[in-house]
Amino acid sequence: MNPARRRAIAVLSLAGLPRAGLAGVAYPDVRSGASIAFPRDHGSHPDFRTEWWYVTGWTTDASGVDRGVQVTFFRNRPGIAESSASAFAPRELLFAHAAIADAGIGRLVHDQRAARAGLGLASASTSTTDVRLDDWSLVREGERYRARVRARDFAIDLAFAATQPVLLQGERGVSRKGPLPGQASGYYSVPQLDVDGTIAVAGRTHAVRGRAWLDHEWSSAYLAPEAAGWDWIGTNLDDGGALMAFRMRSRGGGTFWAGGTLREASGRTRTFAPHEVAFIPGRPWRSPRTGIVYPVTFEVRVGDLSVTLDPLMDDQELDARGSVGIVYWEGAVRVRGPGELAGRGYLELTGYGEPLVL
Repeated sequence: MNPARRRAIAVLSLAGLPRAGLAGVAYPDVRSGASIAFPRDHGSHPDFRTEWWYVTGWTTDASGVDRGVQVTFFRNRPGIAESSASAFAPRELLFAHAAIADAGIGRLVHDQRAARAGLGLASASTSTTDVRLDDWSLVREGERYRARVRARDFAIDLAFAATQPVLLQGERGVSRKGPLPGQASGYYSVPQLDVDGTIAVAGRTHAVRGRAWLDHEWSSAYLAPEAAGWDWIGTNLDDGGALMAFRMRSRGGGTFWAGGTLREASGRTRTFAPHEVAFIPGRPWRSPRTGIVYPVTFEVRVGDLSVTLDPLMDDQELDARGSVGIVYWEGAVRVRGPGELAGRGYLELTGYGEPLVL
């Protein structure tokens, strides 16, 4: 069966599926005190409601042109037909997004995939990072990851080699997303990945090098009803440090919850409580396609550190209504801090058009 036909069958097979599991499905919570263990937690966690592997980075070609790259795989347990023996039962769904931020084009070039696990269409290994959806894949090979994406208008073939240890987020890998114990995720990052490979876009293939960031997160918690969406950054600092920060925005404005982690160049790690993290929006940008207004510059404060974020380009909106059903802004940003502190990373903004529904 040719790839186009397989993708069409995969997407059509998702039609009509409910957004939530049936009453009585036992989804485990991520709770304080849970332990992160490797290599097990590099793999899929199929008992949990949702999970994602997320790689973002800045690349530079031989001509000095910068391009951002994003590859994300999502896994969802819908909680329906779990006792069915049918190979068509949607016990596990997989989605994927990929995008290239090319300032020469002036907007994101992106694509998306969706399929039920099985039938040779999609899979997520429980023993290591090995997620595949048709001819898209993200695979852990020793101490590096390999992403291969053949999209409609671009292609990605990149290796991401670890240069630092895993960075556990929150309380030893348990990241709170609200005041209730079950409002949490298992969450770790691998910052300062060394990038090498090729990107094909606008009819040309470019050999590139760069730095990237990987997140792996899993949870059974829905977004808290008080929250409209979130702002998140993952940034590789030029001195070798790494900064992650997020805030869950309340529906009434302001911050419902927040958190962050700073790994300094020395290796010292600091974790920040909600009251120590602030996202201060700056210049707005309105999408010409959806009309949604996003703040595309920020001042972010974590503890006694303040950094500013400026986008590679304003138009980095990703329309994922063909897979996970949302529109969000996911963009490459430059980071400036006090003194000579600087870096590059990615900013994610969700729930700006309307409150996010997961």
